[in-house]
Amino acid sequence: MVEYLETEAGRRIAYQRQEGRGPGVVFLGGFRSDMTGTKAQFLEDWARAEGRAFLRFDYSGHGQSSGAFEEGAIGDWAADAMAAVARLTAGPQILVGSSMGGWISLLLARDMAQRVAGLVTIAAAPDFTEDSMWAGFDTDQRAVLEEVGRIALPSEYGEPLVITKRLIADGRNHLVLRAPLDLPFPVRMLQGTADADVDMSVALRLLDHVTGPDIRLTLVKGADHRFSEPACLDLIAAAIADVTAAVA
Repeated sequence: MVEYLETEAGRRIAYQRQEGRGPGVVFLGGFRSDMTGTKAQFLEDWARAEGRAFLRFDYSGHGQSSGAFEEGAIGDWAADAMAAVARLTAGPQILVGSSMGGWISLLLARDMAQRVAGLVTIAAAPDFTEDSMWAGFDTDQRAVLEEVGRIALPSEYGEPLVITKRLIADGRNHLVLRAPLDLPFPVRMLQGTADADVDMSVALRLLDHVTGPDIRLTLVKGADHRFSEPACLDLIAAAIADVTAAVA
């Protein structure tokens, strides 16, 4: 059943929560995705079978939550995630961040480490607004963004992707690969080698950048960005189980 959380910022966040033992699992979805995706639903079923607490939710401007997508930015969505973890879960959680959710999970790990028991990332896309979007724009596109405040790009996922000046500017305030980032808990990173949206080099850069006592990266040859094939889903579950065993 979908419920709603009213945040201090006035945003209405849709979520589904399952009771169970801890540490609970929190799924953090990607850019323009929602909590009804294949990975989110698979993990809810897995958590239910394991008797483990589980939370999935929609960032503002995504899915069933309030707001328009084009008005949002990384800082907003990270604040939504922090509010969800703080108010809808008890004790340290295992964060499972997919794509943009991987970036947001790193922000939570940095800013509310006491509530993080472990981390699993799937094709994590830290700093993508700067290193992928802005870096990929040509001079004309950058000029349009600066002057008009937005630019529309074709997307293989449906409607054109609108990138706003605010999204880029706000992203610069939340970069995680420019300063030391210590992850003092078990971390499992998963990355497909055939990912057309997040290059394998991003995962290697993240692995090299972060510090911590128990960090591992698994590369899956031929896996794409969705990472939703049955074998990939099983790897996600195995990674969570591995983190769980490490913190037990």
